[in-house]
Amino acid sequence: MSLFNLAYARKTGGQFILRIEDTDQARYVEGSEQQIFDLLDWLGLNWDEGPDISGPYAPYRQSERLDTYRPYVDQLIETGHAYYCWCSSERLTQMRDEQAKAKLSTTGYDRLCYGKTREERAELPGFTETPVVRMLIPDDIELGFTDVVRGEISAPRPDDQVILKADGFPTYHLAVVVDDHLMGITHVVRGEEWISSTPKHILLYQWLGWEVPTWCHMPLLRNTDKSKISKRKNPAARLVWFKEEGYLPEALRNFLQLMGYPPKDDQEVASFDQFVADFDWAKVNTVGPVFDVKKLDWLNGHYIRELGEDELASRIVEYVETYQPRELSELLGERCADWRDVACRAVPLIAPRLVTLKEALEKVRFLLVDEVEVDDQARTKVAEDASTVLPLAAEVLEGLNDFDASTIQEALVTGLVDEKGLSKKMVFAPIRVAIAGSLVSPPLFESMEILGREESLNRLRNSSLL
Repeated sequence: MSLFNLAYARKTGGQFILRIEDTDQARYVEGSEQQIFDLLDWLGLNWDEGPDISGPYAPYRQSERLDTYRPYVDQLIETGHAYYCWCSSERLTQMRDEQAKAKLSTTGYDRLCYGKTREERAELPGFTETPVVRMLIPDDIELGFTDVVRGEISAPRPDDQVILKADGFPTYHLAVVVDDHLMGITHVVRGEEWISSTPKHILLYQWLGWEVPTWCHMPLLRNTDKSKISKRKNPAARLVWFKEEGYLPEALRNFLQLMGYPPKDDQEVASFDQFVADFDWAKVNTVGPVFDVKKLDWLNGHYIRELGEDELASRIVEYVETYQPRELSELLGERCADWRDVACRAVPLIAPRLVTLKEALEKVRFLLVDEVEVDDQARTKVAEDASTVLPLAAEVLEGLNDFDASTIQEALVTGLVDEKGLSKKMVFAPIRVAIAGSLVSPPLFESMEILGREESLNRLRNSSLL
């Protein structure tokens, strides 16, 4: 939602405000706020005002705005649009169970407390000393509203929603309406799961005498089986997962643009500025798009290859040292610092086939280890030729004055193919396996240049293939 909020703000010259909606203290997770800051910053979705950027509507944490909400609660009670409810949680659970058993067509709070004083309610079962405050939903509530993405919508009838909890914190429903009004929010952009709450929010705006904002309910991403993506079942539902998996922020941002919005002129690769320039709510998809990781992989590979070698090397180093320190330590021990130079030199070799930053360490592993492991399939395919080729290759390369990729290639072709009459396949397959441990690896001669003369000759002479 932040992506589309920011796009519309930039398109119209508005302000993008970051507000922390933390009124549900039972669900508060330590560090979650900082994670929001970090992920939005990583994605390049920079806000104009927020908890860390002072603005005219501060504070921007709802937990710091409790005194702001109470007068509006009192106003709603005084005007008869809200009332106190002293029902205990046990009583409410029993009520819901009974409604479920009876298979009632209309469920929700039964208004046991409505119209009663504290003393009157205390004489009845299921009483608790600390009340909540509920909205009094009128019988003639208007359930339809206009959405700029979906057109005319009709939502289900709500029950008497709690707007102030027993702990003194407002619920989302009251807090978001009050804050959106006070902060001058013109467009409420949120997921389609909030459609059912919109009639309640419209009532609050009307009761408090405020202008109702424009509603924009975005479709939810779906799994390949069209089911809703959930954090419990799909790790991709967490933004931090993409960072952990080594996706680039510009690729993910482009991907999310495509998920909710058709590309202009079928051009799938587009910058955020291009997205903003073409932005129109009427073009937003109304059907939940399928989350296609293959598309994201393709985009990520594209953006990786668009980076300059130095920039890509820097991102690889930062990623590995942040998310793969254990693997790096197990690989190199106390020599971890040595890997940076190798990684930087190997970038041109691995970039063409790199899909995520997470793959980089594995692709350069053979350049870092003291002894390369040969996979069984490769061993089987080259074992017959290895005993002939590897000693000859070592002999040819030992006499080179320069040990760069082109010189290595020329020497091996001349010495083994031209002079010895061996086929290129017979020559280079065993050498590749001896050097990299596999038949699939980054370019062979450039890899040998990075390894250097001594290490390359050592692998040719002491390969487990011999």
